[in-house]
Amino acid sequence: MPQGTSVAGSLPCSAEELRTLFLFEKLTDDQLTWLCERGRVIEAESGMVIVEGEPAELFLVLLDGEVSVIKRVQGVDVEISRTDHRGVYGGAWNAYLGERVPQTYPQSLRAVRASRFFVLDADQFSFLMRDWFPMAVHLLEGLFFGLRNVQETVGQRERLLALGALSAGLTHELNNPAAAAVRATAALRERVAGMRHKLSLIADGLYDKAVLSTLIRLQEEAAERVAKAPTLSPLEASDREDELGDWFDEHGVESGWDVAPVFVQAGIDIGWLDQVTELVGGEYLGSAVRWLGYTVETELLMNEIEDSTTRVSTLVGAAKQYSQLDRAPFQTVDIHDLLKSTLVMLGRKIGDGVQVVKDFDRTLAPIAVYAAELNQVWTNLIDNAVSAMGGTGTLTLRTWGDGESITVEIGDTGPGIPADIVTRIFEPFFTTKPVGEGTGLGLDISWRIVVNKHHGDLRVVSSRPGDTRFQVTLPRAQPEPLGPPV
Repeated sequence: MPQGTSVAGSLPCSAEELRTLFLFEKLTDDQLTWLCERGRVIEAESGMVIVEGEPAELFLVLLDGEVSVIKRVQGVDVEISRTDHRGVYGGAWNAYLGERVPQTYPQSLRAVRASRFFVLDADQFSFLMRDWFPMAVHLLEGLFFGLRNVQETVGQRERLLALGALSAGLTHELNNPAAAAVRATAALRERVAGMRHKLSLIADGLYDKAVLSTLIRLQEEAAERVAKAPTLSPLEASDREDELGDWFDEHGVESGWDVAPVFVQAGIDIGWLDQVTELVGGEYLGSAVRWLGYTVETELLMNEIEDSTTRVSTLVGAAKQYSQLDRAPFQTVDIHDLLKSTLVMLGRKIGDGVQVVKDFDRTLAPIAVYAAELNQVWTNLIDNAVSAMGGTGTLTLRTWGDGESITVEIGDTGPGIPADIVTRIFEPFFTTKPVGEGTGLGLDISWRIVVNKHHGDLRVVSSRPGDTRFQVTLPRAQPEPLGPPV
């Protein structure tokens, strides 16, 4: 018994009294006598009778009095239920399962007022179950461990399915910039070959030295213009291409329409080309335009390659941040880095029809968490939100906190969760998705990661059409790192 609890010594045990309890009413006289001989009756004044997490040594049945069941959440004892119903039981009720399950009290039991209990030691209760009800024990064992194995197997499949979807999305995201870099590299090779041809003409002395010096200076100016080129709308770009094409025709520049789009993209306008004409003269204008065209297009292609490879690098970095493969499971992180990496990984699933709003409190200090597993929570919540919106709507991610905890809120503008099922969404295998599209373990896994592993809280704070919000609260005071992942 916990220290500080006043418990009287063993009191008389009556087989007739035990028979009045629903738990024992079908037992024989010999079985009731066995219980009284091996068990005992105790009286406890108000206070804790058993404490969550301590070794489960007693199986208790309430004879009279009143008790409350208490569960520890975020380090705080929360009363789950209160009853004075005779025959309610608790304690080492799963002792018959042996060492295959943790033999600790799953919750605390407090006597609200002076109460009497029939008490049986855990080993005696285990013997009773196996000797009196062998078939029932086998059925219960099969149900208990079968359900646990199913949960683990389906949970693993859910993680694999999510990983497969993320991998497919990541492959698609990586393929686009990689393909762009390959195309740009091939085009760059052609432009460099053209520039080598121009260099051979220069080597043959076909250009005046002064003109050549001017061309080199104009080449540098053109490269600088590429770096400062404005972003134009398709209509603006088309209008400027027409203007440059007309200018090339007026000045007798062959194939001017081919280089006009490149010059527009680089921010080169008619005013600058007029200066080129004055500096190099009409005789060399065509060659100068083509030379400058090679220069501009080379710069643009190198920018495209740089952008593409940077995008690849960003995606790889996001994937590493998401998976946490090269990092310790339990670590101190910026929660926003985890959220952003998850958004990148889910970019294809989110699509263009969903607007993502990030309302982040950037003053939040890093927090010690199981980073990879929290990313799984964000994945489940964001994926559910996007699915609920049918690919169109607003996804909102908000963060705030204080010195005690951090809260992450994920909201969507979908139809909401029906009121008659909102209390069931965290149940294992419960899903509203069509058959074959959901296992019903996403929110269950998320709940266990947040509540069981981080001693936090996961709840629905709003569920109506246009406003569904889930909140994850993580305490800053985390326990010592636990064992394997949930």
